[in-house]
Amino acid sequence: METHNRLTKSPNKWISGVCAGIAEFLGLSIDGVRLTWLFITLFTALMPGCLAYLLLHFLMPKREEI
Repeated sequence: METHNRLTKSPNKWISGVCAGIAEFLGLSIDGVRLTWLFITLFTALMPGCLAYLLLHFLMPKREEI
């Protein structure tokens, strides 16, 4: 698996590539990060997880493919 020195959205995406980008940056399982985000979102009354995802969607740059 290739490593990246910068946090970017991943082209391996379901919605916008935020969870996949975080997983690839940290070297974790993409499905594990997605499930963790889902559980955190569900157990915090939806708003914090959705707000964090929305912020990251706009703040994380897209990966530049070479």
